[in-house]
Amino acid sequence: MRGGDAYCGAMAMQAHGFPAPLVRMALAAGGARAGAPMRVLGIAGLQGSGKSTLAAQVVAAAQAAGVPAATLSLDDFYLTAAQRRALAARVHPLLAVRGPPGTHDVPLALATIDALRAGRTPALPRFDKLGDDRLPRARWLRPARPLELLVLEGWCLAVPAQDEAGLREPVNALEREEDADGRWRRWCNAALARDYPPLWARIDALWFLQPPGFEAVYAWRWEQEQALLAAEPGRTGMDRAALARFLQHYERVARHALRTLPALADATVPLDAARRPGPPVARGAR
Repeated sequence: MRGGDAYCGAMAMQAHGFPAPLVRMALAAGGARAGAPMRVLGIAGLQGSGKSTLAAQVVAAAQAAGVPAATLSLDDFYLTAAQRRALAARVHPLLAVRGPPGTHDVPLALATIDALRAGRTPALPRFDKLGDDRLPRARWLRPARPLELLVLEGWCLAVPAQDEAGLREPVNALEREEDADGRWRRWCNAALARDYPPLWARIDALWFLQPPGFEAVYAWRWEQEQALLAAEPGRTGMDRAALARFLQHYERVARHALRTLPALADATVPLDAARRPGPPVARGAR
């Protein structure tokens, strides 16, 4: 999947999304065919990397080609605020915060994808990030017709669990101060090993948007927070300090994703600090 100078020039990040050549490649990777069972294209990437943007572009390109398609985010399957509060009271206080493995309704995700693959049109869950809760079912959207392509995007999509040795040392202040005995991170890791592989198995092709490092996530996720607030004036979100603490909940699994996903994804798209994509690199081509 490597290209020459002309291809690289065409891949410069556009103001409102990814370049058309990359979108076409992602759509082709999805492999949807008329009359065939629905395919699932997974797009993995850390917070703010452009997963939802690329997913929306792929869906738009599919629909323009006459392929019924929709996008779902792993974020849409977060447990409700009430469910997370109950989990925090029962297991560990840090589980009140959405995001880490164990805070998703994996059975709902499996049931939704399986219904779509069977040719049905279930309502697709949606999560309100500013409100930090799942939207009521009445506000979920239902596909107009059976899908041939589902684009599933998520920050920890297809990330494997860590081994015990990797869990011993805290990776940041949050873990040192609020998970000194490692109970929270071990619980999340156990959930990742136990509950998520059946969901990863539903993915037919996986792309990974690879940032230059975890540090880029702070700037990217701040831009995302500002965009959320701009889209809904009058609502409140996180300030920089709150966002920095929030991202520490994700850091362990995010750094593990950076180490592991390039060898697991069918294609890895390197991003620079400005989110400009390079040519996709096929698995094993490094």
